[in-house]
Amino acid sequence: MIKKLYLICVIPSFVFAHTLNELVEMSFNNKLIESSKMNIESTQYEYESVKAKYLPQLSLGAKYQLTNKETSSVADNINVLYAEVDYNIYDGGKRENTFDSYESDILSAKENLSDLKNKIALEVVNYYYNYMSLSSQKEAKLKHIEQLQAQHQRLQKFLEAGKVTNDEVDKIVSRVQSANVNLHEIELNIQTILHNLEYLVGKKVSVTGTSKIEEYIEQEDNGIRSDLKALKLDTESLLYKAKAQKSDYLPSLNINDTYYRYDLNYKTLTYNGLSDEYTQNLISLNLSWNIFGFGTTKKAYESAYKKYTASKSKFEYEKNKASVDLKLAKKALEIGKLKILSAEAALKAADSTYVTIKNKYQNGLVDNVAYLEALSEKYSAISQLKDATYDLEIKKTNIIYHSGKNIEEYIK
Repeated sequence: MIKKLYLICVIPSFVFAHTLNELVEMSFNNKLIESSKMNIESTQYEYESVKAKYLPQLSLGAKYQLTNKETSSVADNINVLYAEVDYNIYDGGKRENTFDSYESDILSAKENLSDLKNKIALEVVNYYYNYMSLSSQKEAKLKHIEQLQAQHQRLQKFLEAGKVTNDEVDKIVSRVQSANVNLHEIELNIQTILHNLEYLVGKKVSVTGTSKIEEYIEQEDNGIRSDLKALKLDTESLLYKAKAQKSDYLPSLNINDTYYRYDLNYKTLTYNGLSDEYTQNLISLNLSWNIFGFGTTKKAYESAYKKYTASKSKFEYEKNKASVDLKLAKKALEIGKLKILSAEAALKAADSTYVTIKNKYQNGLVDNVAYLEALSEKYSAISQLKDATYDLEIKKTNIIYHSGKNIEEYIK
């Protein structure tokens, strides 16, 4: 029965099995990543549109005018065609600051995309190693149940021969039932992880492989996380926007060149001799300077600058928080390594104790309570060592993330 249960639980996990590298790679194609890419493209198109507006603008037009009273200077009806070129020569620096703001926004969006990928990779790594940990717990629990059932069969024969009492057999049965409940709980947790991976990847997956995370070696130029880079760029963008608002204090200079073609249609014979077709080209240089606007520019600048200072303070806060998070991650890694050493020692002791108790139990020197405790401790120690081993991989990944490096590059 145990072997059949084991096959039922294990075989499906190899039907569409994926390694950690494959899971991370597939997760980078999910809808959140796609949405982020589209937002970047949208901002880039908007930036191109804004830049185009600052180039010389050419427009063509036509006008038809009908007069109720014709005079020598006003024909009965007039047809006008015109071509106009308009160019803003100087706007107080608003153009340059606007461009800089957009460029910072685009770079920030790209850094946010990079951070989103890294966070998703971090989630996948956590799910992967939690799955591996649960799988090892499941394997240990199955072996535990197998041992308990073997002892149950052995005691059943002794019970029939009158050499043991019912309570000894009942204790074994109770342990088997409890272990089966634990097995089902482990299986539920495994399925939950697979469903969570499905949310990230976008399709049903299963897990295989023995991937390792390369430990990150700290460097002098450690850098910062992508989300902090994005926040810094957002702060720069707000400063450029504030400067753009301040440029309204300065004058703007515009040049306009318009070419007209007139067709005058006179009905009265008196005016027939007048020229009814002619062209005109007008060039104008326009200077505009808003001297007084009831503090509109000042208030707009102060509002924009406050947003910049608020974002700057947030960046400093998040930067300090990230530094603390990295220190904690390093400390957690050190503790994780100690846990493995402790778990290895515990397993060695539990295994040695189990061998001794088993021999005594089979020779009738200890009761089945001592044997069952030794058996439970042995498989518990096996699970704890596996848990500590897989947990160390997660802790190494946390350091990679907080150090601002791409997790994908450290998966081996």
